[in-house]
Amino acid sequence: MTISLEDSAKGQAALNALQRAVAKALDKKQRLGQYAVVWQDGKPVIIGGELDDLSPSSWVGKELAKSVDD
Repeated sequence: MTISLEDSAKGQAALNALQRAVAKALDKKQRLGQYAVVWQDGKPVIIGGELDDLSPSSWVGKELAKSVDD
């Protein structure tokens, strides 16, 4: 299978669109005072909620009190 520059550009455009959509959704959740659960370093982490006064980039990293497996 050969990947052309056009395929790569389409893939990059799709990735950019997805990143913008996620950033928009996280921003909306922050403004509404809601939390989100994301996957980071092999673990689910909770972002937002009581951390509303922080910027979205600083939310990530608060580990869940209980793991999903518990």
